[in-house]
Amino acid sequence: MIAPPIVIGTPLMWIFRTVHRAAMDELKNERRNIRARLSELYRDLERGEITEEQFDEKERKLLDQLDELER
Repeated sequence: MIAPPIVIGTPLMWIFRTVHRAAMDELKNERRNIRARLSELYRDLERGEITEEQFDEKERKLLDQLDELER
């Protein structure tokens, strides 16, 4: 016997929502991690622990990663 569509659809929608929520949480965490790494990078530059060139290269990579996540 095949279950009516409403019986099949309800658990399926719950699964889709749960997966979507988990994916969005992961993106948010990744954005947060990149921003934290950017803050550390600025501190390293201010303390003289890295050069301007090193800063520029690392900052560009992190900003590119952040841009990718925003798409």
